[in-house]
Amino acid sequence: MALPRWALPEYFEDVLPREAQRMERLRRSLLDEFHQHGYQYVIPPLVEYVDALISGAGHDMEESTFRFVDQLSGRTLGLRADTTPQVTRIDAHLLNRKGVTRLCYCGPVVHVLPRSMNASREPFQIGAEIYGHAGIEADVEILRLLAHTLKIAGVTASRIDVGHIGLFRTLSRLAGLDTQAELTLFGILQGKDVPGLRDFVAACVTEPEARRGLLALPGLYGDANVLIRARDALPGVPGVHAALDELLHLARHMGPMLSFDLADLRGYHYHNGLMFAAYHGSSASAIAMGGRYDEVGRTFGRARPATGFSMDLRELAAIGAAQDEHGAILAPLDVAESLAGLITQLRAAGEVVVRELPGHAGSWREAGCDRRIIADNGTWRVVSLAD
Repeated sequence: MALPRWALPEYFEDVLPREAQRMERLRRSLLDEFHQHGYQYVIPPLVEYVDALISGAGHDMEESTFRFVDQLSGRTLGLRADTTPQVTRIDAHLLNRKGVTRLCYCGPVVHVLPRSMNASREPFQIGAEIYGHAGIEADVEILRLLAHTLKIAGVTASRIDVGHIGLFRTLSRLAGLDTQAELTLFGILQGKDVPGLRDFVAACVTEPEARRGLLALPGLYGDANVLIRARDALPGVPGVHAALDELLHLARHMGPMLSFDLADLRGYHYHNGLMFAAYHGSSASAIAMGGRYDEVGRTFGRARPATGFSMDLRELAAIGAAQDEHGAILAPLDVAESLAGLITQLRAAGEVVVRELPGHAGSWREAGCDRRIIADNGTWRVVSLAD
């Protein structure tokens, strides 16, 4: 049986007026807030040559990227599955600044497959990035901005989990693992497969300190106290010390809003330092993700220190605290100058005023009206439609 012409592909959906209005209001609020923090707005194209979209750290997006052939050049194009590589290209190649650059963005991305059963294949991604500063101060700023962003959206994060890819890479090098063995270990840790980790370490790792550290990783999660335990549980080598120092710095500056999971390797192919994910309620999926990705710009000819975060605006608007929203005001179709003046004043004050067209009595419900303008003893006034 053929699908009706109005049917959409699976995991794509229209955004209808009420939700679209909430999304747009939130988009404006967040971009204005980013602007006040010095983040400059950029709008990359939805389509690029696929090589640019999946190069470098963008390889994590390779399986998520739709591809098609450009009728002009014959080259393969892609629909972006993540905006961050594009913003990195803008920083590295177009702006080409020497100092710190703060950029933000907002727009749709498209995924070949949904990230989860409830996810859309067309998230509306919004995010902020800092380029040009390798110090922990940039990571603190980004995390504070993320927390502030969630507050503006009316979303209470149940936790922000923080990890550090440097711990895994240091232990992997200490163990002398080759690329394939490291990928296997990565999969085991991501799956929280403790028995599998024991078997892997017994079979593949002979260095005692590396064995001890790898076996300790899955148990190192919780509040900032876990970082103190990690000092004793992990090998005392420079890479471990440096990573733990950065995590401790975050804990001191961000307070109890952070939790730590030292076996979380989200973004293994993408990040090279701190990583974080924000969660809401009982949802198993993160509502925001970010971290440090200093090498992404190399594929565009200029590697720069970089850190940032992104989230799905549609999801954020759906779970955020509902704001008090007035409905529209229904105005009669009258040419009186006094009525036109009142309508102008109401709209200037931010009200939505809808003119009632003849022959459509009752359609005010579809227009979202909850008040109307009536004539009362030679003047116009706004009353509830329930009156």
